[in-house]
Amino acid sequence: MNSPPPKPADTGGGPRGSGALLRGAAAVLAAALLGVPATPSASSAATGDRQGAAECGADPAAPPKRQMRAAWIASVHNIDWPGEPGLSPEEQRAELIELYDRAVDRGLNAVFVQIRPTADAFWPSPHEPWSQWLTGEQGADPGYDPLEFAVAQAHARGLEFHGWFNPYRVAMHGDPGQLVADHPARRNPDWVFAYGGKLYYDPGVPEAREFVIEAMMHAVENYDLDGVHFDDYFYPYPVPGEEIPDGETFGEHGGRFDDIADWRRHNVDTLVREMDEAVHAAKPHVKFGVSPFGIWRNSSTHPEGSDTGGFESYDGQYADSRRWVREEWVDYINPQVYWEIGHPAADYAVLVPWWEKAVEGTGVHLYIGQAAYKAGNSGAWSDPRELARHLEFNRDHPGVRGDVYFSADSLRTNAEEAMGIVAEEHYAHPALVPVKEDLGGAAPSAPRISASGPVEGGVELDIRPGPGERPAYYAVYAFDGAPPDRREAECRIGDPRTLVGTVRAGSGGTAVFTAPAGKGPRTYYATALDRLHHESGVSDPEHVR
Repeated sequence: MNSPPPKPADTGGGPRGSGALLRGAAAVLAAALLGVPATPSASSAATGDRQGAAECGADPAAPPKRQMRAAWIASVHNIDWPGEPGLSPEEQRAELIELYDRAVDRGLNAVFVQIRPTADAFWPSPHEPWSQWLTGEQGADPGYDPLEFAVAQAHARGLEFHGWFNPYRVAMHGDPGQLVADHPARRNPDWVFAYGGKLYYDPGVPEAREFVIEAMMHAVENYDLDGVHFDDYFYPYPVPGEEIPDGETFGEHGGRFDDIADWRRHNVDTLVREMDEAVHAAKPHVKFGVSPFGIWRNSSTHPEGSDTGGFESYDGQYADSRRWVREEWVDYINPQVYWEIGHPAADYAVLVPWWEKAVEGTGVHLYIGQAAYKAGNSGAWSDPRELARHLEFNRDHPGVRGDVYFSADSLRTNAEEAMGIVAEEHYAHPALVPVKEDLGGAAPSAPRISASGPVEGGVELDIRPGPGERPAYYAVYAFDGAPPDRREAECRIGDPRTLVGTVRAGSGGTAVFTAPAGKGPRTYYATALDRLHHESGVSDPEHVR
């Protein structure tokens, strides 16, 4: 695999699949830093399963039953997948399967895959060219549909698939002449500006905003995505000695705004709000979320900011991430808290509670962006337990609904030991994805389960749907010994340590699951879940002697 370009030492910008590439901005940012179904309430939702377990007499120290556990898979500069340009379709498929299998092995339940890194596409788009990161040549057909394959393989492994889009970045160079001749950025040069050696669509041009939404929505409308994901790139990170060249755009479209910074924030707000509306109008079950830089504003700048001393995305990128939460224009917020516990300018233990407070009282889920790419670095990151400490800290903050790791390749390279500790101590048992209640959906009826016999590795279970709507997938639970009464069974499945796995339902609603065999008699149960993870009651037991 090609090595990614050098990463900023401690800037927090990312996901690192994109933030790492801002070499010019790195110095500025580094210097700045030296200076049970869920309920609509984020906090109460996070504790719902544990409260139910406590009522049944289960161990309140049990791990959460519902938790987002995801990895970013970056395509820009071939950071994660494909590992290098020009691989054959078979090689690209094999690489992605390896990344997915590693994610499952580490206990993850979702992937955030970058499918539009630079105004290009990982699917046959009528709006934009094939991505250069597939073949090494922009516009060249890779010989298969990578997005179709990526979604199908994720779902086959029980992973949610969130399509990761970069709305405004056009190219990692500043020369429009290097783009394919029919690229929209060449056909509409007034939509584009160069800054910091890269090309961007101008967020202040309404036609450009409308176009990028249309281009991204083509994937939403034509593929079975579970989520739509933006990272931290809207206006570019600051580059020393350069000004964003949008003065003419401001003069033409600034309207009622006297302050160009307020206008820029309005432009970003409009994109986020309109994308949220478009996604849910097309497919109400698809979640929309953003992963902003980890600091909104410092308390030295704004009384409601965090007690930090780093780069502020509100001022530096015109990204008012707190407003997106308050307005509920996002289903989840995934701040990149890429610093260690105790960092002098941006302490993990300060920022996580700040974000927890930001989502309090909203229906917005909070997932923390974790810097797996830093594992093995000097200082605190030289201790492979640093990531595990983050999750231990999160357990005391029920507003945190999960974590997303940058990036997938790190999980098998520099962060392998660190993620091994996380998997053993925090992800030893599977977790269901949190329910986003305001997106609708309902629990299916309870399924039927039967054992077809022993197989290598365990017991093969046949699961069939109950009456009504077909489930999206099933969860399987196992208890040692004879079947308990139904009330006790319902209590036991509230303890995530009895969950042995999930399996996607087939086209007919049926599924086959290989459950681990016990040392003696064992009882298995199944529940059915809809697309948004609402869980049914338990099936009748299947006892295997």
